[in-house]
Amino acid sequence: MRKIPAALAVLSLTAVALVGCASSNDPSASCPRATDAGSSTMNLISVTGSQDSAPKVEVDTPLHAKTTQFTDVVAGHGNVPITSDAQMIVLDVALISATTGKTIVTTAYDGDQSTVYPVSQWVQSFPAFEKALHCATAGTRTAVAIAPGGVPEASLTSLGMSSDDSLVAVLDVRKVYLAAANGRSVYNDGFGLPAVVRAPGGRPGVIVPAGTAPKELKIQLLKRGDGAKVSADRPALLQYTIVNWSDKSVASTTWDSQAEFVTLSTKSKGFQKAVEGQTVGSQVLAVIPPADGESGVKDTQIAVIDILGIGPDTSTSAQ
Repeated sequence: MRKIPAALAVLSLTAVALVGCASSNDPSASCPRATDAGSSTMNLISVTGSQDSAPKVEVDTPLHAKTTQFTDVVAGHGNVPITSDAQMIVLDVALISATTGKTIVTTAYDGDQSTVYPVSQWVQSFPAFEKALHCATAGTRTAVAIAPGGVPEASLTSLGMSSDDSLVAVLDVRKVYLAAANGRSVYNDGFGLPAVVRAPGGRPGVIVPAGTAPKELKIQLLKRGDGAKVSADRPALLQYTIVNWSDKSVASTTWDSQAEFVTLSTKSKGFQKAVEGQTVGSQVLAVIPPADGESGVKDTQIAVIDILGIGPDTSTSAQ
């Protein structure tokens, strides 16, 4: 049995849209999962074993799935559902031949949470995972019967499968990071400071006021999350946009690609002060003068930062 390496060659960052829905403390209420439990196809698949290790899968072979179906073997316990293709997740996967019932390939199942990918990266290689992952939370173990056509030819070739083959997949969702800040809005008078507007997916836009930029660092909490606090010794998963005050241009943004795990010591003094001590789910506005900004930057910059999660302790995790 082969192991899936840390990054499959067949994976890419092409985004595949998932239907969005708001998160809440009750994922089942805000993002219900409609599974195919009890169907004639799913009744041919049995999944047992601890979630701490690769699953034991029995398939009534040969199984020929006409349509891709899934059912949850174990319900998730997390409070952040997967609602966006851009969300970062930790996922363990086992792939089983529906023809022979033999396991083809698995991830390591070693508890390492440093291997984090956006949902889009998994779905690009395995489009059948899209529906099965939608609204899943951490702790979910789901079985998927993948019909022919549910996996691109390039992925099938790498697995030694043909286009007519069905597959069985078991997905263990280890961790789900936020897609955008989801904390409670905080009142600020905001006099003389930029205003922040948000697209439906959470992406911020910055309205720079006419007038002179503040000469001192200004920090405002726009949303207060209730997650863990950011510290200097652990990377934080952030989405951020940085805008130049003078010409209102975007200096940099993660929203055009994907969220970044950021070690605060790699950022400017103003950026560090804005983020350290804040909680996951928060959104922070910082107006950073040159004295507190990046080296060589002469303009005052405006940073809007969404705090999506705390990364693994990389001092003890494999990269």
